[in-house]
Amino acid sequence: MGSRIAKTLAIASLAATLAACSSTPVDGTAGAGTGTSNAVMDPFNPNSPLAQQRSVYFAYDSYVVEQQYQPVVQMHAQYLAANANQRVRIEGNTDARGSAEYNLALGQRRSVAVANQLTQQGVSPNQIEAVSFGKERPKAEGSTEEAYAENRRADINYQR
Repeated sequence: MGSRIAKTLAIASLAATLAACSSTPVDGTAGAGTGTSNAVMDPFNPNSPLAQQRSVYFAYDSYVVEQQYQPVVQMHAQYLAANANQRVRIEGNTDARGSAEYNLALGQRRSVAVANQLTQQGVSPNQIEAVSFGKERPKAEGSTEEAYAENRRADINYQR
């Protein structure tokens, strides 16, 4: 779990650095209103922070977006607010503990929590769909605390 936090902090630091850059794109093309080139802040470019950091993780039995994930949500909110035609689906997930019904409801609360944070930061609700997969789409297999922690998340998935 420590490596995930370190990765999150590294991505957040990169996002902050990119946000502080001048409005002149590195590649000489016009940006999408983000102050950076489209190649850098493109959710479909695997090298973009928008593609690399799409998950918000949650504590056990919680749907509170913790402070450490605020930079991730803010990065996506800035992009979405500047790109009004872009839509996302927030997919809430849980670990394997609990009934299917309980986990579907908890996954939905997680996806809605992230969606609410996005709208509070200027993203139109029309750009966001919040869904739950409960425990049906684990990121990590197994019944260790580390595997459970990987599965307690909401994923921000951009729609083409």
